[in-house]
Amino acid sequence: MLLAIDTSTGTSVAVVDHDAGVIAEVGTADTMRHAEVVGELIREALESANVRPARLSGVAAGMGPGPFTGLRVGIAAAHAFALGIRKPFVPVVSHDAVAFTWYRDGGSGPMQVVTDARRREFAVSAYDGVDADRLPIRVHGPELHPRDAVPERTGTRLDATIVSAGGIGMVAEFAFASGRLPLTGDAPLYLRAPDVTPSAGKRVLR
Repeated sequence: MLLAIDTSTGTSVAVVDHDAGVIAEVGTADTMRHAEVVGELIREALESANVRPARLSGVAAGMGPGPFTGLRVGIAAAHAFALGIRKPFVPVVSHDAVAFTWYRDGGSGPMQVVTDARRREFAVSAYDGVDADRLPIRVHGPELHPRDAVPERTGTRLDATIVSAGGIGMVAEFAFASGRLPLTGDAPLYLRAPDVTPSAGKRVLR
């Protein structure tokens, strides 16, 4: 059983189990108040699922793509919770959770996940069905494109306004069951260079 958190768009928190599926999920589409709501949503998800933290086997987090400020809130919260209960932290590509949910709910064939990356850009990933472990097959991305220059691909384009933490958790559960962890690295997927770069320092004259 996992606690799952994603703040790559809005804020979503879920408790999931490999066999039972998504036991509880709460969230908000607000893209500006991740830090204010994530703690309360974690409490609500655990209470709704009637699960004590000690029963969890790990904490999964959406690693993006997403804007820097919001994304790091969820990742930091997941890391802190995992450390507090002394259980593993499981990173998941957020777009994979969107694709997983779409295929699980009856989607088929090629599809494209598109999320708002701000600054008149979209983050885009392309998928082509699911594999034998029921995990989505990502064939391209994630990468950034101008909003008016998203590549046209065959299949369905899904513009996702919120990433389901339930999807994050179930991707992690299926990956664990098939021995495929980790699915991605522990670094957030910002997809663009930071605005601030280290100073070269001042030259001291003597």
